[in-house]
Amino acid sequence: MTSDVLLAAIERAIARHDVSRKLQSELNLLRAQLATLTPRERQVFDLVVRGKMNKQIGFALGPTERTIKMHRHRIMEKMNIRSLAELVLIAERLGHSAVLATPAAQ
Repeated sequence: MTSDVLLAAIERAIARHDVSRKLQSELNLLRAQLATLTPRERQVFDLVVRGKMNKQIGFALGPTERTIKMHRHRIMEKMNIRSLAELVLIAERLGHSAVLATPAAQ
């Protein structure tokens, strides 16, 4: 193996490591943001990423639709996102794909 080939392999390995470290850092930030949610916000988060509407979430959890809207707004602020699509993508990145595939809680 020539030194050029070895150097190129090392550079690729370092680049892969940098990408991996960046992705892990992003996941850690998302986990930290998720951890800031209150237990109720977390319940709302789980139902929102399953595709439930505010009215359905209110029915499942008990509060009014207006309260659910307030929780959703705070979730979006705490997670620093602007759209439902972003919220779902974050849930998938955090490993909530099982949540996405399951029916709503009782």
